[in-house]
Amino acid sequence: MSGEEQGVDGVRGWLRGLEVFSGPLPGFAPERAPDDPVRLFLSWLSDAVADGLRDPHAMTLSTVDEAGDPDARVLILKDVDATGWRFAGHAFSPKGHQLSVHPRAALSFYWPEHGRQVRLRGPVTPGSARENAEDFLARSATARAEALLGRQSQYLADADERDRALEKTLGLIAREPSLVDSAWTLYTLAPTVVEFWQAAESRVHTRLRYERTPAGWARFPLWS
Repeated sequence: MSGEEQGVDGVRGWLRGLEVFSGPLPGFAPERAPDDPVRLFLSWLSDAVADGLRDPHAMTLSTVDEAGDPDARVLILKDVDATGWRFAGHAFSPKGHQLSVHPRAALSFYWPEHGRQVRLRGPVTPGSARENAEDFLARSATARAEALLGRQSQYLADADERDRALEKTLGLIAREPSLVDSAWTLYTLAPTVVEFWQAAESRVHTRLRYERTPAGWARFPLWS
């Protein structure tokens, strides 16, 4: 029976009855974690890929607007290395505007089958014109055409109008395959904090926090 069928009064009980962290779950020994959070992140991501977890590189990007109100959406991770975690978006989109006003953000990864989360936050910087162009041209033709329309998150009054505009822009891309939207941006989040969270069926979860210091990364186990 669904929560809707149970009625509002039964939703709480219905939600509490849903099974989570049923296992088997992988173990995590913080004392054996590498000094660099990138290495541990890539290890967990590789485990998710190897086990066939769906959309393992999907993540939640959290930003704040001019009023300080939070906003969030799910994006795809584009790259990660010692300089940071990368994602892309249109500079004229809500997230692009928010990052121009408050160039800091948080990223959250969640692999439910493994009971694992990774959370990080820090300053965000835009890529160079070359980096932005390379990322844009690596996208599919339809994704490039949508970006070139420059109307993300605007009200849609007529789906036929959208389809006609998209068809026109696809034609433009076919004629000019190297066309780049100058507002397309590859962003890098350089985290000051990275936290790894491993669930346990006992609910005594394991958490490890990396904090950036002038001397490098420091590691701190946390209460669950």
